[in-house]
This record gives sequence, structure tokens and C-alpha cells, in this order.
Amino acid sequence: MDGAAGPGEGPAHETLQTLSQRLRVQEEEMELVKAALAEALRLLRLHGSSASLQGSGTPAPTRDSTPAPPGLPPTCSPSLVSRGTQTEGQLEMEPSSEPPGLSNGPPALQGGSEEPSGTQSEGGCSSSSGAGSPGPPGVLRPLQPLQRSDTPRRNSSSSSSPSERPRQKLSRKAASSANLLLRSGSTESLAVHPDGVRVASGQTAGVDKDGKPLQPVVHIWDSETLLKLQEIGLGAFERGVGALAFSAVDQGAFLCVVDDSNEHMLSVWDCNRGVKLAEIKSTNDSVLAVGFSPRDSSCIVTSGKSHVHFWNWSGGAGVPGNGTLARKQGVFGKYKKPKFIPCFVFLPDGNILTGDSEGNILTWGRSVSDSKTPGRGGAKETYTIVAQAHAHEGSIFALCLRRDGTVLSGGGRDRRLVQWGPGLVALQEAEIPEHFGAVRAIAEGLGSELLVGTTKNALLRGDLAQGFSPVIQGHTDELWGLCTHPSQNRFLTCGHDRQLCLWDGEGHALAWSMDLKETGLCADFHPSGAVVVVGLNTGRWLVLDTETKEIVSDVTDGNEQLSVVRYSPDGLYLAIGSHDNMIYIYSVSSCGTKSSRFGRCMGHSSFITHLDWSKDGNFIMSNSGDYEILYWDVAGGCKLLRNRYESRDREWATYTCVLGFHVYGVWPDGSDGTDINSLCRSHNERVVAVADDFCKVHLFQYPCARAKAPSRMYSGHGSHVTSVRFTHDDSYLVSLGGKDASIFQWRVLGAGGSGPAPATPSRTPSLSPASSLDV
Repeated sequence: MDGAAGPGEGPAHETLQTLSQRLRVQEEEMELVKAALAEALRLLRLHGSSASLQGSGTPAPTRDSTPAPPGLPPTCSPSLVSRGTQTEGQLEMEPSSEPPGLSNGPPALQGGSEEPSGTQSEGGCSSSSGAGSPGPPGVLRPLQPLQRSDTPRRNSSSSSSPSERPRQKLSRKAASSANLLLRSGSTESLAVHPDGVRVASGQTAGVDKDGKPLQPVVHIWDSETLLKLQEIGLGAFERGVGALAFSAVDQGAFLCVVDDSNEHMLSVWDCNRGVKLAEIKSTNDSVLAVGFSPRDSSCIVTSGKSHVHFWNWSGGAGVPGNGTLARKQGVFGKYKKPKFIPCFVFLPDGNILTGDSEGNILTWGRSVSDSKTPGRGGAKETYTIVAQAHAHEGSIFALCLRRDGTVLSGGGRDRRLVQWGPGLVALQEAEIPEHFGAVRAIAEGLGSELLVGTTKNALLRGDLAQGFSPVIQGHTDELWGLCTHPSQNRFLTCGHDRQLCLWDGEGHALAWSMDLKETGLCADFHPSGAVVVVGLNTGRWLVLDTETKEIVSDVTDGNEQLSVVRYSPDGLYLAIGSHDNMIYIYSVSSCGTKSSRFGRCMGHSSFITHLDWSKDGNFIMSNSGDYEILYWDVAGGCKLLRNRYESRDREWATYTCVLGFHVYGVWPDGSDGTDINSLCRSHNERVVAVADDFCKVHLFQYPCARAKAPSRMYSGHGSHVTSVRFTHDDSYLVSLGGKDASIFQWRVLGAGGSGPAPATPSRTPSLSPASSLDV
């Protein structure tokens, strides 16, 4: 049935596809019912506890102070974090004073667990846990993404007052949606409903782990409960949903969507019924923004590559597919036609401002001769340019209409944020520091507070007078290098954006960053923690002081990229795995600040991918791109050990090699050898974490020396997961995303402290999303 359909199997194949699609929809509906039922149970428990507490004279807990039952989307306050304590399978929640540096975990994380039937002993034997063993020890506990903030909708086409949006909060677009039920692809676009609670997210197409296609779709979800409310357009869009917007004048009754097809189909949907009312080909050029007029829902504007289009929509009496869309193209006339028009905003007087790639703000006014044209069959209003102001050097990425009627513009090249009054008179401005990047998005918060998203994936909070401070910082491109500090809750990351970042895992904040000028692919801390080595894509490797960022050593080995660097457990040697098929060994002194070439391990027939040191610091185990597992006697002169049985019982200080007897059970059936990108054994040698090509993090018992070993699987990343590492005390696991450029910090539940694995069977620890450094 899964093969290519023959000439006479067309109808049967279509029927099978239809049934499969219907089954997926029913499964999602069942998940929604389960979540709604769990929410009802939570409210009942809350009501019961409230009554008992009021009867005893104790103040009743509020919604923000009550932890949700296992499996429920979070409704707890951002100040509550799971401490990892575990009692009969439930997590205890304790208050914590989280700094505003980073968010508390992406709500998109989902935990599907499969309880192992046994525990591998040191000898590789399986011991059954028995039929009476308890169930899974814990569940994923997603936490609130950010503190509440009175933030206007993404499209600044309407300006409701703060009192009309008391529950509105900041939504942030990541590679994964904000609800664990929304996982159908990467999120490409967001729009906030006029009620400030509902959010629409546009998903891209993709494939799941089994190779089944994931179709683009729009999810409408509740930003308070993180429950999916509606699914719109499954199967109606092509490639993805590039832009979308709610109507404003009719309380968000309609949703406008532009997909990523070649024709960039523009469609209007009835939000209440989930049906398409009208659709038309918009343009073959890229469409970057769409919005309804706040004065008239029949007026829609789209902008993008070298165009501004003004659309008139007729609803067709609400009959699906009976509506019409008529277009009139904006004419630039004597004004220079820009290459791109990334943003626009509606003014209270009905005019429209557009920001373009030339740094100009154009004012589009309604044509008097056309404004009285009757009927809805054609565009009843046309717009012409009535004014132009050169606002920025370089492109204007964002425009925002403030509650006081002024307009904010954000520049690209000049990094300026400018407030404009009537007639586009500049009133006030501020410059964003260079290390944060240029302005990419603007939203209004409480009072004069502004929230600014930048091209370097930073989210800033502040105002024009006092300046801005970071809420979130991160990387801007694919990540590969990750290492954790040997004695502190700190970790270091690097990637294709050439940035090297040291993160404070306790404060969830960036400690420092620096520009490597080259792509960083791997890193490792010296056992003393005083220095860190970073491998680059050019064959260079740097040793930096972790406190001052000073480069204390700069060495080049070959001209191929370096894929792994690793200090020996005693800190006396440094091994460097290169794509030239060799492992370079250096002797190290002075706490890692001095090094000299000791030798080379030559014998691999492909590039080095992973390596680990033995506990005595004398031997190395290495993997290569052709799936070899080799063992080396470093102390004996970097000799290749021909007899592999000599290394059968050797103890390894770390275990990050994805190929090996102790971890062969982590590979699923049908793997091609590249499905697993990273592996890391915990320091207490009880579990092993795995990062795969399907956006998942897995947790296995260690050793994992039997085929089809059960595991706990965790979602959250919107791209392949490139690396995983445990912190020094195994209390957290850090995972890196590839194309989503995100860093997740997971809390490990039930790890049981340090020390070797117990002889008696125990349940596999689980993960809880402590926080994410989303970028």
C-alpha cells in the first residue's frame, strides 16, 4: 500500500490518503478533548482547594499560583519552576526568583514516554523490573514562556486600549509552536486576535519521523491555557503560511492568509466556521505582510517584493467559496520603486504608511475620485502616494502605531528606533547597541515600554528615553558546538553565526559572547574550568580564558574542519578530531594555557565524528564518518589497538560516541547511520541522552546494549537536534537545535544524584523543560 500506485490503483490510493488524513484529524481532536478534560479537572480541584482554604481562613490560591496536574498545559506563574523533586510520579513546584534574562521554557515541549521493561546491568544483562513496578516517574512540565505584558497585536492595524486587552501577553515566534498540540511543522507567521487572547500561527510543510508529509495549516490557540481551539486550512495551503492577519472592525471574525506557493494564494476564512470564503492568486513575488483595514474589513493590504496591493473583498453572503477579491496595485509614479516593502501600518485617518528597503516611509492616501465609487465588485478605493520621508539608512523592517497616535519605525543598517508625529515629524529616537543587531520587530508594552526584536535574535525591553535591556539573546544560525562547565552550572555554545557564547544556567542569562570570525563547530572545558578550547571550520583551534575571554593559544592542524575537541579527565592531554581523518594529541600544562604536540592517531579512513577518553587518561575511543569504532593507546605512542577485546571492559570518563557496544540499543530500526547526531551519558552513568535528526531528544537507560531499547522521547526543537550535554551534577540537560538556532535547558527528574548506576533495577529519569534560550 505504501509503494507506488499502479495504473488501476489511483482511486484506492486517494481513498487511503483521505482516510489517513481523517485519522490524523481525529487523533488531534482526541488530544484536544483530553486536554480540555484535564483543564476541567484542574479547575474542579482548584475550586475544591479554594473552598477548603476559605473555610479555614487561609487565602485561596490564585490561578497563577496553582500547579497544573501532570500532562496539562501550564497555567502557573512564570515565577514557579519545577525543582525536580519527585513524589509518587508527580513534581513539586517551588517558588523561584527567575531573573528576566531568559524565558521559562517553550510550551511546545511534549513528552511521550515509553517505560523500559528492564535495566541493563554493568555486564550488559537485562533484569526485568517486574509486573508490579511503578509507572513512568514523571511528565514533562512546560512552563510559561514569558512574563505577562500588555502587548498589542503583531499587525498594528488597530489600536485598542490597554483596558480592552487585560489578558494580553507577549507571544514570540519560535521554530516550534507555543502549544504541544500544534506540532505540525515549523511556525512561520503569527497573528494576535483583537481580544488579545487568541493567537493564530502559520505552520510550514514538512515530514515526520516516519516520512509522512505534514501539510501546512493555521492553528488558532488560547494563549492563556495553551489549548488549541481550531485548525484552519489543512490541505488548502502550499509549502507554508507566510503571512496572516485577523480582521479588527468585526471583532476578528475573519482571517486573511497568504501561503508560500509560487502564486502566493491570498484567502479569507471565516474564523468561527473554519471555512474559506474567498481565494485568489496574489503575485509571483514574495509577500511579506498582510493586514485588514481597522475601519473596513472589506479592505485588505498586502506588501512584499516591489509591490503594494490594495484588495477589496466581498464576502459572498458568507457562502464558502462564493466571495470575491479584487486587486488594485499601488502606483509609485515619480517615486523610486523599492526592492522590498517589508511592513505597513494603518493610520487613524485611513491613510497607510509603508516602510521599504530604501529607508523611506511612504504615506498612501485614498484617491478622492475613487472613494465614492459604489459597489463591491471592484476596488472601491485606490491609494496614491501623498508624501515621502527618508527615515533610515537601509531597510525599514518594522512600523508600529502607538496608542497615542504616533508611529515608531525601526531601521536595519542604522539600528535606530524613531518616533514620528503628525506629518512624519521626528519626535524622539534611540539607537540599539550593535551587539544586539538591527531592529526587526516592534511591539508596545505597558505605558511607554517597548519590546523590540532584532536581527541577531535578541528581544529587548525598554523605552526611547532610558534605553533597552535584553530579555532574550541567542544565536542567529545553525548550532553545533556545546560543552558544559566541569564544576558550575554554565555551558558554552558556538555555531555557524561565528558567535561564541557562555551561558549562566542558573540565572538563565548570557554571561558573555565574542565574535570568532570563523565558524565554531566544537568546544570543551579544561577540567579546571579555567580555559575552554574551541574548534573551528578552518582547522584552527583556540584556547580562551573563561573569565576574560582572552585567547591564550591559537593553533592550526591541517586545513579541514575540526569536528570534536576533548580534554583528558586529568587535563594533561587534548585530543582534536579533524575531517582530515586524524586525531591530533597535545600535551597540556599550566591549567590548559600551554600545549605542545604529542602525536597523531592515524588509521581512520574517514573524518572523525566523536571521541572519548578512558578514565585513566591513557586511551581513546573514536568514531568516524564511515561508522568505524577504533581504540587508541595514547600513552603508548598514539598506537591503534588492533585487538578490540582489550577495550571491552575499559571504563570511559565520558561517553559521547554514538557507535559502541554500550549504546547500540539507541539506534532505531532502519537507521542510515546519520539519524543520531549526538549522544551523552550522564556523569552518574545511569542514563544516556540522544539527539536525532527528527527534532527529538531521547532518554535511555545506560548501558543500552540491547536492540530496540525503550526510551523517553521529548519534543520542542523545530529542526534537527545537533548536540546534547549534561551539566556537571546531572541536574540539567542542554540541547542545541540546528536550523531553529535554539538552546533548550531541560531539568532532569529522578536522576538520583551522582555516583555509579545502582545494581538493582530503577526507573529511567525523565526530563522537564526548565527553560529555553530561544532565538
